[in-house]
Amino acid sequence: MRVTVNAGDIARLADVGRAAVSNWRRRYEDFPRPVGGTASSPLFSLTEVEDWLRRNGKAYTLSLGDRVWQRLRAAGGDLRLGDLVAAAGEHLAGRTSGLDAELVRLLDQYAAADGARAAYEFLCERYAEAHSRRLDITPPEIAALMARLAPGRTVLDPACGVGTLLLAAADAGATLGQELDAATARIAAARLTLSGVDTRVKPGNSLRADAFPAALPGNSADAVLCHPPFNERAWGHEELTGDARWAYGVPPRGEPELAWVQHCLAHVRPGGLVAILMPSAAAGRRAGRRIRGNLLRAGALRAVITLSTVPAGGLDLWLLRGPERGERPPAGVLIMDASGDLAAIEPAWRGYLAGAPVPGVVPVVGLLDDEVDIGPARHRPSGEADLGLAFAAAAARLNTVSFDVPDLSAEPFEVETTTLAELARTGAVEVIYGRPRPETDDSATLTAEDLLNGGYPEPVKEAVVVASPVLGIARVVEAAGLILGPQLTLFRVDPDRLDPYFLAGCLRAGSGRGGRVSQVSSRIDARRTRIPRLPVETQRAYGVAFQQLASLEDALRTAADAGEEIIRLGVEGLAGGHLRPPG
Repeated sequence: MRVTVNAGDIARLADVGRAAVSNWRRRYEDFPRPVGGTASSPLFSLTEVEDWLRRNGKAYTLSLGDRVWQRLRAAGGDLRLGDLVAAAGEHLAGRTSGLDAELVRLLDQYAAADGARAAYEFLCERYAEAHSRRLDITPPEIAALMARLAPGRTVLDPACGVGTLLLAAADAGATLGQELDAATARIAAARLTLSGVDTRVKPGNSLRADAFPAALPGNSADAVLCHPPFNERAWGHEELTGDARWAYGVPPRGEPELAWVQHCLAHVRPGGLVAILMPSAAAGRRAGRRIRGNLLRAGALRAVITLSTVPAGGLDLWLLRGPERGERPPAGVLIMDASGDLAAIEPAWRGYLAGAPVPGVVPVVGLLDDEVDIGPARHRPSGEADLGLAFAAAAARLNTVSFDVPDLSAEPFEVETTTLAELARTGAVEVIYGRPRPETDDSATLTAEDLLNGGYPEPVKEAVVVASPVLGIARVVEAAGLILGPQLTLFRVDPDRLDPYFLAGCLRAGSGRGGRVSQVSSRIDARRTRIPRLPVETQRAYGVAFQQLASLEDALRTAADAGEEIIRLGVEGLAGGHLRPPG
């Protein structure tokens, strides 16, 4: 079986950018010729590429995970790749897979080295990269936010994809998922099983062939999380005209997202919460105004929050609540633009649910006009006093930020390296993987978002390194009784042999993106990360420099957030007559 690699794979093997691989192809006549693929995405023989790299003195590392991945690709090509990735997950979860003996041997070896869950997450991320145009994966930070905003003991995702939202809701007692593509549904089920989540995932079209009819026992959910397909015209409008789920109105042909909203509401228990991602246009399209109005009148729609604004179409989050019999609908709906500050969403939502005064609550009666436009852009507060105070507060926040750049000298030197796996074998570091947390007080639970924002539990003496492989982040955390959240890895070091801040910096460098956060390609592959062999005293000096860089990163993030707010408020204030220049 010929194992092939594409240009991106070669770049990863040699730890270079894609541009370098393109340059090699142009400069070196002996660079391997494509053996498959297309003109825009050629495939090369892995054996020939390895030989070429060795002949030309190019350092490269082919990890065991990469070998498994390339073997999977070679075994099925793009058409069967999803089925093979699903079968790999099923094998790792202890079920019959039908994979060939050599692939099974490699998988078992990889799982023994890195753990079954970590091994499968690596393969899934490679699969997501290979099919990035077909798979619309919810960003991890958005998935985690949705799971916190709409918690429940039983959580349903009727368009679960590879299981991202259900994994974010790993605290639930049970998860239910449905996915149109059968192979993708199997991948989601395997990911959830390997993460220790109680789950039922079924293939099929949720709108046309509901796998969890709400009328049947066990199918009603405490919460529903959903990232539905957008702008899907052939969603079943004709055949579903009289469907019982359309309690708020039959969705027009051009409003498939409102069909998904009502599907979610039909499956949540009275009083349960729904968090669903929606295109921003769905908040104001004329065809959907009747359904939006009915959602407001019934008290089902509770919040519309803009997460991002881009020229091609923004992204909103709708939060809904299953109406309870005899319940009085709320007088207002939370409508806010959080595109510049996602951290503001959770406290605003908690305050709104508690009945506290929260900025951005718009009276329902004011929304029930001829348009029923519930878009945050339409209802953004524009009062002179509020805008002026917000502008002054953002300017003050920016002025308090200080930028201290570490003093680093440009003195290249050769240094021997080791691997994290070797350090673990010698006892210098202990590796612990996060699991779905038990039913307990979650105040000490560390999440991936905590790593991103620096919100840690109460500090104590012991310092440990916690990494989010998906987000490409590693930080030193000092906390007692820490409960490690899903998709996190903890590294407990022997401080006499390994400095924690030094290790955190090396892990960040090993992500391939330094300090930048990315949805897929910034993943930390801890087992491949090279750790310089340095005396612990030297490590500590490096650790101080890494700490200074981390502080600089936090300052830059604060400045960027404040700067965006200043620019937005300044432009709106000047153009709207609420702010004026001096003189």
